[in-house]
Amino acid sequence: MKKYTIHRDVSPVRTAIDYERELNEEQRSVVLSGDGPILVIAGAGSGKTRVVTYRVARLLERGVPPGGILLLTFTNKAAREMLHRVEHLVKMDTRYIWGGTFHHIGNMVLRQHADRVGYNRNFTILDNEDAKDVVELAVRESGIDTKKRMFPKSGVLKELFSYAANTMQTIEEAVRERNPFFYDLLDEMASIHTIYTRKKRETNAMDFDDLLTYWHMVLSEDAELCKLYAMTFAHILVDEYQDTNRIQSEIIDFMGLINRNVMVVGDDAQSIYSFRGANFQNILDFPKKYGDASIFKLETNYRSTPEILDLANNSIAYNFNQFEKNLHSVRSNGVIPVVAPSRDVIQQAEFVAQRILELSDEGIPLDRISVLYRAHYHSMEVQMELTRRGIPFEIRSGLRFFEQAHIKDVVSFLRVVSNPNDEISWKRMFRIFPRIGKKTADNIYSYLKEHEDPFGPLMSKSIGEKFKSIRKENLDVWAELFTELKDLQNDEAPGDMISAVLKHGYIEYLKFTYPNYEARLEDLGQLINFSTKYQSLDSFLSELSLMSGLSGEEVVTAGDFDEERVILSTIHQAKGLEWQVVFIIWCAEGRFPNPKAVEEGAIEEERRLFYVASTRAMDELYLCYPILAFDRQAGHIIMRPSRFLAELKGSCYEEWSINEY
Repeated sequence: MKKYTIHRDVSPVRTAIDYERELNEEQRSVVLSGDGPILVIAGAGSGKTRVVTYRVARLLERGVPPGGILLLTFTNKAAREMLHRVEHLVKMDTRYIWGGTFHHIGNMVLRQHADRVGYNRNFTILDNEDAKDVVELAVRESGIDTKKRMFPKSGVLKELFSYAANTMQTIEEAVRERNPFFYDLLDEMASIHTIYTRKKRETNAMDFDDLLTYWHMVLSEDAELCKLYAMTFAHILVDEYQDTNRIQSEIIDFMGLINRNVMVVGDDAQSIYSFRGANFQNILDFPKKYGDASIFKLETNYRSTPEILDLANNSIAYNFNQFEKNLHSVRSNGVIPVVAPSRDVIQQAEFVAQRILELSDEGIPLDRISVLYRAHYHSMEVQMELTRRGIPFEIRSGLRFFEQAHIKDVVSFLRVVSNPNDEISWKRMFRIFPRIGKKTADNIYSYLKEHEDPFGPLMSKSIGEKFKSIRKENLDVWAELFTELKDLQNDEAPGDMISAVLKHGYIEYLKFTYPNYEARLEDLGQLINFSTKYQSLDSFLSELSLMSGLSGEEVVTAGDFDEERVILSTIHQAKGLEWQVVFIIWCAEGRFPNPKAVEEGAIEEERRLFYVASTRAMDELYLCYPILAFDRQAGHIIMRPSRFLAELKGSCYEEWSINEY
């Protein structure tokens, strides 16, 4: 057989990169450094993408072949952007660089070696929805009667399986850590996981987590293959290293086993994703793992004013577990950050909305203004106030508050009490309960319509004689719940009615239905507090309907603000982004930091979250909190400023006193 060889040009690239002019001294020291393990602590806004890009260009300039470079990122967009910039710098084809997300590279490896883990190389990759469908099939195959009793939905199970895979834990360990209230179901859940794994193999399909699991397996169980890859990659670069989990960290170690030219870039002060399985210790322990590692710090910030950085530096200094750093700005002095205590949550929303309009009048585009918060429910009053004032906004943290499924679920119970002819609410309410699908819900509603008092068959439980599929437990719940709701209706107490719904099974439903049930329960707690403003059930429901039916952009006349929208986002969703002006709301103890995080000793991650939020601001930063808040049980309570505000030096901010005219 005649052999034919393709020759590629791997000669040193002739570039005209002026490192002296295009990089600052900190960046240049990283880019021009020699071989060996490197840890780059890249502070917020310090140009880490620029450093990674120029480092790759420098390696190519030195003659490192493109196929010998592995660039790992957390989004394919980031990898594409970096490689595009490299092409612009060195004027060469970068296609042969291995660049992309961990999952993308894992797929490339397994397309060559899937047979070593019992798969064919033409395996299918399941997206998240497909994976949940396979989990559902596994539940059915297990023989577990999910109609007889409540059992975790496929989304909850898939989330748990994913967490176990990424943290390299057993199902039992993951349940103990994440979902201890499911421990009695551990055997069934482990069985489903086994079936799920088998079904994927039978159909030659992998989910996203498998791409990492089997990549790790190939490297850990085949020493020769591991050696081959470790020799192939002369240099490995990892972006956002503080966000890596255990399995990703170990994969990097395998790939860098021989050449040890591993450069990781990240910021320990921006490690905020432990709930996803990210391991903060990975970046802290890198110098221990690689004893000869060179450590560089990027502390020159190009984003924020000196005043904003002074506040951020002052805050994060209280964390014990960190690499010490002190960001300094290249920008000229700006306005000092503002701490704005308000009378209550309504005034907080009014302040934010009015200040946004003033900033818009000053020429700042609306899409360069952001309102950030610790939890989605914190934005409820701001959403309402922006809507009332006709200020268009975009929510990056999920649906508008009143449009969320769990809000609509609970409200459906109240709607049928207020209006027994509300067909949509009746059917939505029925389908919350086990063993009731669309058809059964339709039939139940039709039956109830035949009665003068549709609540009679529910409260007397006689409906059970007509529909044998309804569980006795459901009948008991309906009888107790609607008896209580009818009594409370007379007291015009929508908050008490919501509490009754939660008490009679909805909290359990949340646990078994949603991976983020705790956040949804917080939303419902806020809905209860919100309801106390209304003197009647009808006025409360009317307001909800109006708020659900309006969006920020719909109440603005054509041409207003030219499609610009204020950005509303959780801090987690805002990482990596920046705005001219940032409002951080609900900076109050008991809200931010999150009380559960305080209980679990995770206060340093909460402070890192505050640091991330503060460093999103370029020009102006407003830290807001209400002095008075209402709790349905405790009544009006005085809120203390967040410890993250109380810790700050007085010189870091200016306090505004909000008055009304």
